[in-house]
Amino acid sequence: MTTTIATDRKANLAGSCWMILSMGAFAIEDVFVKAAASALPIGQILCLFGVGGMIVFAAVALWNREPLFVRDVVSRPMLVRAGFEITGRLFYVLAVALIPLSAATVILQATPIVVVAGAVLVFKEKVGWRRWLAIGIGLAGVIVIVQPGTDGFSPLSLLAVIGMIGFAGRDLASRIAPATIGTVLLGFYGFLSVVVAGVLYTFVQGEAFVLPGLVLSALLLGAVLAGVAAYAFLMKAMRTGEVSAVTPFRYSRLLFGIGLGVFVFGEHLSFEMLVGSGLIVVSGLFILWRGQRKPA
Repeated sequence: MTTTIATDRKANLAGSCWMILSMGAFAIEDVFVKAAASALPIGQILCLFGVGGMIVFAAVALWNREPLFVRDVVSRPMLVRAGFEITGRLFYVLAVALIPLSAATVILQATPIVVVAGAVLVFKEKVGWRRWLAIGIGLAGVIVIVQPGTDGFSPLSLLAVIGMIGFAGRDLASRIAPATIGTVLLGFYGFLSVVVAGVLYTFVQGEAFVLPGLVLSALLLGAVLAGVAAYAFLMKAMRTGEVSAVTPFRYSRLLFGIGLGVFVFGEHLSFEMLVGSGLIVVSGLFILWRGQRKPA
């Protein structure tokens, strides 16, 4: 019995470390994307980033002798997932490029809260009044950060909100994705969705691609490598230890995002940002904790 408990604790610790590494890599990816967006069209960034990720996951699939296409790829759940993925990727990258990185990162942390609310509406999951209250508090945190109706309101902050909703929809759709589609295929088609988002945005904006120099190429390569590493670390984290023990460390991305925003881009944290961040994190952690108990 003691050996089992010790093993579980070791697995939980390892899983938590993988999750922290994943969130740090995602934050670094955002830094590279934001830096590249200062000189490259956003549509081009999305296309090149997506192609780079597709190449990596295609290579992994080839190494594992997995087919890159199965019939279930065009199933309704996967098409719905792709639509939300395109929305989330496009608008979140726009947010990273156009608003402070710290603000975009904090708003993104409301994704698990929206996922729980969506699970109630779509999958008819039971959520008690305590978690409904926590959902309301978390969404209030987003409103505090966005500051609608005040002088501090910026319409560009809605880009992060739409991106967050897109990622929440993707996560909900992933719950009903066919079991025949594994992690590698999900990664491959996730990055394909990024390419589609880039093509659509380029078509709408009518921006011409430019030839990136050595520095910009290095930034894009860094974004791809960080994004793939983050995805791999995330999958490793979710398969190591208990989900309830590992998942709360997703919020470490908030610390990475804020820290990198302040030290790399010289961003300043407002009182509203701190209050909103606190509301989102506290409510999200409470929802995760209550999710391991009876609905109440």
